[in-house]
Amino acid sequence: MVGTGPLSAGDRAFVTCQNGDALSVIDLGTGEEVARWDVPGKPAGVAVASDGSVYTVSPDSKTVRHLSPDGALLAETTLDGGPIGIVLDEARGRLFVSDWYNARIWELTAVNLSTLSQLSTGAAPAGLTLSPDGRFLASADKDADQVSVFDAAALKVAHRIKVGTRPFGLRFAPDGRLFVGNVGSNDVTVLDPASGETLATVPVGERPYGVAFAQGRAFVTNQYANTVSVIALGDLSTVATLDVGEYPEGIDTTPDGAHVVVANWFENTVEVIDAKSLEIVDAIETADGPRAFGRFITGGTE
Repeated sequence: MVGTGPLSAGDRAFVTCQNGDALSVIDLGTGEEVARWDVPGKPAGVAVASDGSVYTVSPDSKTVRHLSPDGALLAETTLDGGPIGIVLDEARGRLFVSDWYNARIWELTAVNLSTLSQLSTGAAPAGLTLSPDGRFLASADKDADQVSVFDAAALKVAHRIKVGTRPFGLRFAPDGRLFVGNVGSNDVTVLDPASGETLATVPVGERPYGVAFAQGRAFVTNQYANTVSVIALGDLSTVATLDVGEYPEGIDTTPDGAHVVVANWFENTVEVIDAKSLEIVDAIETADGPRAFGRFITGGTE
């Protein structure tokens, strides 16, 4: 198959590395780790703004940080609970963080991380995601086997939808459908967030964790299988199963949609997949224990 070509110069991956108390900054164009920032508290959740600044969540210290593009601390806050998942609503100047222990989501200001409000979820909310049009906010409520969908403008519950067993990561596809990885039932639930309807259940590998989209396909990391399942968005058929490094977790797409980047927690690498040819085109070393739970790639100048 024909590949999508080289990565754009300036595309960077900001990879939270839980075991190493660090964040690895990866230049995807050169395939090099260009910086390693100290981020105490076992960072996991991550969100990147369009200006290149980065938000991280450290569950052990219960700390959310806002870092400049060069790693300087811009703001931080300590949250009384179990912060883990994170998503940035840049258009509205706010940040959402899930609280694993208290079945809620914090709404914070994006600039100084002050608390604005709290939203109720099901038990053990993990992943958070915002729809491309900004209409919906969704949380994977792991211990409730459900997804909570909120009207993102009004911050009111639109639906509580039962999915597979122990949902953890989730993301909206470009067409607005919501894909949910269920680590307990080894499948992905596909939802219509507007109606609350379950559209499909798609089997994948063992312990699906994260979802990303590129080239008309969904890419799902399977932690225990050391693979990525590739699913056609048109008919939800399985296109391929790709072997990657050990214990893949976070996954994201480059701004041009040409490549998908996977963080391998036990391998201490990120791997770059050509989203058209489905070939692994690079493997880049990181700090210890890369998780990259969230949106961790920002774009460059080309």
